[in-house]
Amino acid sequence: VELRDPDLPLVKIPALGRSVRFGDDLRAFIAIRREIRLFRPDIIHTHTAKAGVLGRLAAATCRVPLRVHTFHGHLLHGYFNRLISRVLVLVEKFLAWRTTALVAVGERVRDDLVVAAGIGRLDQYTVIPPGVAPAGPLYRESARFRLGLPIGVPVVLFVGRLTVIKRPDRLIEAMSYVLARRSDAVLAVAGEGGLLEETRRRAEPLGSAVRFLGWQPDIADLYVAADCVVLTSDSEGMPVTLIEAAMAGVPGVTTDVGSAREVVVDGVTGLVVASDASAVADGLLRLFDVELRDRMGAAARARAEAEFGTRRLIADHEALYERLMAELGAAARETDGG
Repeated sequence: VELRDPDLPLVKIPALGRSVRFGDDLRAFIAIRREIRLFRPDIIHTHTAKAGVLGRLAAATCRVPLRVHTFHGHLLHGYFNRLISRVLVLVEKFLAWRTTALVAVGERVRDDLVVAAGIGRLDQYTVIPPGVAPAGPLYRESARFRLGLPIGVPVVLFVGRLTVIKRPDRLIEAMSYVLARRSDAVLAVAGEGGLLEETRRRAEPLGSAVRFLGWQPDIADLYVAADCVVLTSDSEGMPVTLIEAAMAGVPGVTTDVGSAREVVVDGVTGLVVASDASAVADGLLRLFDVELRDRMGAAARARAEAEFGTRRLIADHEALYERLMAELGAAARETDGG
């Protein structure tokens, strides 16, 4: 929304929610078709799983010439049982056949979709990583004061929804290993989700070493207050948390999932570790070394500014749209000439 031209209207569709509800989804589909007919776009670009289904079906039935969908990750592994996952693959295969171009936020995400799952063709895909804006100048001490975090101790930050796929159980176990060797360390957990209360219970034996911050509207404070960020997931797309942290000069420790390795260059801008609690803990303890942390943080910021800025994000989308429109025009001229 922040990158939107202020002169362009923003239409919200209340029925389009996260959960699958047939009545609401049907109303959302009808509303999307109505807006398409009114606006008459050349390109429809959809994001997220359910909005991608409804939006692309609406675009196809309204005969929008160019249909684009971005996969910010996928729901193929770890979210549902095998039967539902197979159904999702079949649905995405059908939709890919009716989609002009597919965008993946990382090479690993693209390969999971097209190579492993057979969704779309390789030549349909363009890789466009996320883009974030750099934060303004902030001060660690004041940020920690506002968040209620102690000064002068290592602070590890986790940002995200507390869901099964994010493995908060692994996070708390890793922190227990860390505290056995660095009793002054603190883990700040920013986020909510279905496993919040269970995670609180798991963290009770660790006492004040684990601080639950809830949902935070100002993410800049979070990153400037942290010495490093941690991601313990079993599945990811392109983790925006790692990008935001890197843009703030904060190195990360991440499990080797999704396109996390495309953000964190192992040994340069952070550490990519095995998917177990002891490996995560070892990585965090390494980054408590101030010299190593500062060097990796500076490298992370430099790479993030070059690879993950908003200008690059906009330019990549402009190039994609211009190419698609040129190909559409060429196809139309060839048809007319024939």
